[in-house]
Amino acid sequence: MQLLQHQKPLRFFHLYIFVRKRIIARIRTMSQEQAAVLIADVVQSSSLHELRSLLGQRLAAVSKVHLKRKWIRLPYSVTAGDEFQTISLSQASIPELILDLRIRLLPLKLRIGLGFGPVPARVEPPVNRLGGPAFVFARAALESIKRKSGHKFGVLTSFRSKNAVLDSTANLIYGLHDTLLMRVTDKQWETIKTFRAKRRLDTAAQALGVDDSTVSRNLQRGHFWQMEQTVAGMQTLIRSKSF
Repeated sequence: MQLLQHQKPLRFFHLYIFVRKRIIARIRTMSQEQAAVLIADVVQSSSLHELRSLLGQRLAAVSKVHLKRKWIRLPYSVTAGDEFQTISLSQASIPELILDLRIRLLPLKLRIGLGFGPVPARVEPPVNRLGGPAFVFARAALESIKRKSGHKFGVLTSFRSKNAVLDSTANLIYGLHDTLLMRVTDKQWETIKTFRAKRRLDTAAQALGVDDSTVSRNLQRGHFWQMEQTVAGMQTLIRSKSF
C-alpha cells in the first residue's frame, strides 16, 4: 500500500512534465507561421548592362500587382546583384505567382528556388533580414539549380520543404514544365502575355494586330495550356500536403 502511495505522486509528476513539454512545443509552433519563400536570380546576368537598376524597376511594378492580389507579404527586394526574394501570403498561390513573375519580368530569364516551412510570425521589411527554415529551404533550392543537382537536364524551378513527397513530385512536374518553358520563343511569350491580360482570343488578336488563329497557334506552340495546367495541378498538390 505504501509503495502505491509513493508511485502516485511520481506518476502525476511525469504527467505534469509531459503536459508542460507539449504546451511549450505548441507555443513555439504558434510563434512561427508556415509560408513559402521565393529566392530567384537572373540567368546569364553578367551579360546584361545596368541589370540591378532594370531589375529594381521591374520588381517595383510587379510588387504592386502581387501585393494587391495578396500573393506576397512584402515587396520583392533585390538582395545581391541579380538576386531577389520575397515571402508569400499563401503557399497555394505560389504556382500562379511563379508563372506571372516570369511573364512580367520578360525578357529576363529566372532561376527560382522555393522553400516551404516556418517563418517568423512578425514579418517586416526588409525581407533579406528575415530568417527561418523556409529561407534555408529556398536557398538550398536555388543552389541546387545552379549546381544542376538532382536532374540530368536543365531546370529553372526547384522546391524544398520537410515533405519529401511534395519535393519529389513538385520537382518532377516543374522539371518537365521547364523543359517546355525553355523552348518558348519571344513571339510566343508576347502572345502568352497578351492573352493572359485579355483572356480572350479575339481581344488578344486585336491587341497584337493578328488574327484569332495566329493567337491560338502561338499559345499551343508556346505550351501555354501546359503552363496553365501545371499551375492548377500544383495548387491542388500544395493544398493537399502539410509542411
